[in-house]
Amino acid sequence: MTAIRVLVVEDEPLLAEAHSAYTERVPGFVVVGVAHTARAAMAALRANDGGDVDLVLLDFRLPDLHGLDVCRALRAAGSSVDVLAVTSARDLTVVRTAVSLGVTHYLLKPFTFAAFRDKLERYADYRAQALADGEVAAQHEVDQMFATLRGTAGHSLPKGLDAQTLDRVRAALADGTRAEVGLSATEVSALTGISRVTARRYLEYLVTVDRAARTPRYGTPGRPEVEYRPR
Repeated sequence: MTAIRVLVVEDEPLLAEAHSAYTERVPGFVVVGVAHTARAAMAALRANDGGDVDLVLLDFRLPDLHGLDVCRALRAAGSSVDVLAVTSARDLTVVRTAVSLGVTHYLLKPFTFAAFRDKLERYADYRAQALADGEVAAQHEVDQMFATLRGTAGHSLPKGLDAQTLDRVRAALADGTRAEVGLSATEVSALTGISRVTARRYLEYLVTVDRAARTPRYGTPGRPEVEYRPR
């Protein structure tokens, strides 16, 4: 499948750079442009009728126009480009309006890379299903598409695990393995401040959902230690 092309819309240059770097770290995504204003974003999307952009990472608090107005303008122009809101706007009215305008995800600032990656991966899974040829065979296939996108059925955590701690473990695992060296449960424990036993529970969960790989670490006394790497 071809890479998903992303336009980053963020008025703060440092945040725009960070969001672009985060995006490029997620396999299957590529940043094709950065805009710091609503006007620049609309101009980029008008070029080739927006055909060069699949997903917009949209900050709502832009200096010249609110992000919701950008969404309205896109839909009024007949654009079907997908939008992922990346914003600090917590007003429920804004959230409801975003949903009504077809915003696929709503990510509140500040966030971890793990949370950001999760949103992009869910979107990629949904997009792969939505762009498949043919028709859905039954209701459950439609339900699965919405569950993939929204993170509902099929993505609930097992009893005893919570999303915030999982985000911390995933972030530690991702940041700690940039040199292609895996981390043990003890090392993840030290990075996150949770116990080694708890760290191992979360790491093993990530292995079961194919978000991490487990391999033995040789070269230490006694039984080989297990190390984990993100997928």
